[in-house]
Amino acid sequence: MIGLQWGDEAKGKLVDLMTSQFDYVVRYQGGSNAGHTVVIGEQVYKLHHIPSGILNSGVMNVIAPGVVLNPATILEEIRGLDQRRIDVSANLRISDRAHVVFPWHIAEDRVTNAASVAGESIGTTLRGIGPCYRDKYARSHAIRMGDLYRPGFRERIETIVEAKHRALSSLGSTEALDANAIYSEFSGYAQRLQPLVTETTDLLLDALDAGKKVLFEGAQGALLDIDHGTFPFVTSSNSSGVGICAGSGVPPRWIQRVLGVAKAYTTRVGGGPFPTELHDDVGQRIRDLGKEYGTTTGRPRRCGWFDAVAVRYTSRLSGVSGLSIMMLDVLSQLPEVKICVAYQLDGERLERFPSHLEDLRRVTPIYETIPGWDTDVTQIRRMSQLPSGARRYLERISELVRRPIDVVSVGPDRAQTIFADGAS
Repeated sequence: MIGLQWGDEAKGKLVDLMTSQFDYVVRYQGGSNAGHTVVIGEQVYKLHHIPSGILNSGVMNVIAPGVVLNPATILEEIRGLDQRRIDVSANLRISDRAHVVFPWHIAEDRVTNAASVAGESIGTTLRGIGPCYRDKYARSHAIRMGDLYRPGFRERIETIVEAKHRALSSLGSTEALDANAIYSEFSGYAQRLQPLVTETTDLLLDALDAGKKVLFEGAQGALLDIDHGTFPFVTSSNSSGVGICAGSGVPPRWIQRVLGVAKAYTTRVGGGPFPTELHDDVGQRIRDLGKEYGTTTGRPRRCGWFDAVAVRYTSRLSGVSGLSIMMLDVLSQLPEVKICVAYQLDGERLERFPSHLEDLRRVTPIYETIPGWDTDVTQIRRMSQLPSGARRYLERISELVRRPIDVVSVGPDRAQTIFADGAS
């Protein structure tokens, strides 16, 4: 299940809703910068590390090697779930290959985020995700979950802290790092998490060999993919469908269906080009109706019309077989809605998503306008019962993206979901 925009597409709701059809749910990339919200009745669950399938006790939830893990954050999530009588001990497993976020990563994030690209913030959540991935690929200062249980862990911390002090000082930071305190803190985390830490690659491959069904839960959105997104205003991992295999250790032959998730409009957090962004009262109204404020950061999201050029690109990139259009109810109070069907760049019509930031920054969206439907859709449960304007809007999205619409969400609760015939 892949987000097709700049994240925040309401993937958590769908994962929770579909979990009962699967044996395993897997988070394969990203870190605590992900924020997935699940609403069950009046209960709201906000998850950052833990897969959204955790609310189903019969399903195994796996945090795979491609994730960078903050032990304090996941322990806080576990504690919050435990307070609601949700015990994760039997159905949560953490890869011993997952890299660990340490205090120096967060310190580096604060320092480097002070810089900007073209006067815009890249939009980091300041949780150390990017610096942790940087150390992962540089290798020499990286620590994985399995390393926390090996001899030499204290010496490793001491060596890295010494190097990080020099690096932070060169960047103008005066932040102090105490190697002994960090060792003590993370040894405590390791002890508490140890029953959940295992070798997840074989776990998943064995499950697939045994005929088990696995759901992969993407974090962020495909337009934030480090290689294929709107670089440099992206995340630090492969958040499109191409990241599934590398992040989980599961080869492509096992992936049979990809559901692409997109809002009925578009949102973005942080800097970077956003062709359909609205800077007017309509944009603010969408923000307010959709409660568009970050699950992780609380930051107001930038809002705009649905961009079919972008979603067509990410659908192809991620191998999407069907679409889920979320939060259709948010548009129900607007007199008209618009879809970006193409861009104009230097006087020419452009139907492909530009690969370079500056080209994307200069495009002008070409819109089609569809009359609004001014109808409360939150109680509707069949596609055929949707107002004609809403059905036309969805049909046009499907035509432009060139993928069928399998699911439509008309509210935050599990029950407020419409499945196309044969798509559930």
